[in-house]
Amino acid sequence: MSQGLSPEDEMRRLLASVSKNEGSDLHLKVGYPPYVRIGGHLRKLQMPPIPNTGYVHEMIRPLVPDKRWNEFETHGSLDFSAAIETGDRFRFNIYRSQGDIHVAARRVQSRILDFDELNLPEIYREVISNTLEGLVLVCGVTGCGKSSTLAAMVEYINTHRSLHIITIEDPIEFAFRGKKSIISQREIGSDVPNFRDALRVVVRQDPDCILIGEMRDRETMLAAIQSAETGHLVMGSLHCADTQLSFARILEFFDRSEHTFIRSSLANSLRAILCQRLLPGVEEGKRFPATEVLLANSVVKQKILREEDEDLPAILHQCRAEGMRDYSQSLCELVQQDKILRTVALDYAPSREALSASLKGIDSAASSVISRIK
Repeated sequence: MSQGLSPEDEMRRLLASVSKNEGSDLHLKVGYPPYVRIGGHLRKLQMPPIPNTGYVHEMIRPLVPDKRWNEFETHGSLDFSAAIETGDRFRFNIYRSQGDIHVAARRVQSRILDFDELNLPEIYREVISNTLEGLVLVCGVTGCGKSSTLAAMVEYINTHRSLHIITIEDPIEFAFRGKKSIISQREIGSDVPNFRDALRVVVRQDPDCILIGEMRDRETMLAAIQSAETGHLVMGSLHCADTQLSFARILEFFDRSEHTFIRSSLANSLRAILCQRLLPGVEEGKRFPATEVLLANSVVKQKILREEDEDLPAILHQCRAEGMRDYSQSLCELVQQDKILRTVALDYAPSREALSASLKGIDSAASSVISRIK
């Protein structure tokens, strides 16, 4: 690797470089040079290949929290976070592959961005402003900005309300400082063994707001719903592509015999589902979120109870005046604002035909304006 640098110093130099160049991810694999993801694109660094797994061990071991290396040795993978000298935090996953240690490190900015800086629609701010209790889910695939969105929500509450906020994360990504609120952040593996144990006692800790980093199983999902039903504001992330699929994803955690009960609980507790995906912008290195927002009004609640999830896309379109939106509307707006290319919007559109029709409406409106100017 770099001449004269120890593996530990090499690691810190690489992480600092990722921060400086506003990269999102660093990948270290034996036999390959380091790779960095910038603006959504993976780029190979002009460096020698990483020689062996012993070198990777020396690079990463000083960053692993005390007492957690045994967990990696036992399970073959480990999630943790660490801060570097730039102030940024990184979320690390180390894992074994064919006997070698590989590393994936995701940069988490030290500064918590607000909704405007994240280019999120105003309805995100309205949802968190007007929701005092119930369940708010942020959904999307890996790398779509769910953690940043949840951090913006927590920081908004922290700035505007006097609440006790408890976060349960694996690992902790953003470090919050209390303003109007007091905040307790619990990290899986360091502060508590697992989500199940953390959620079993969380209501005894007098929370007003609970953030669950990711809902991965039946126990976590059930605890979130029950906490929301008992008067707490619960926010969490779910790995799924859109609002309709989010219900299928939730129900996957439960036996078929429990679905009626879970649907009833969701109809009572759910307040909003906010889905997003990051798209490459017109300007190289920039990315913008396309968003889909479902608000739990009376019609949506009835659809949940009646198992009529297939009607939800139409409701998103029909209830735009309430703040709901679908991906086609969002993509159309991003093209209209010259943030993404038309070709990109069509590539990501749920329906190319529907988006093409919407974009023709923009073209017609623009032609009308031009003709009036002439």
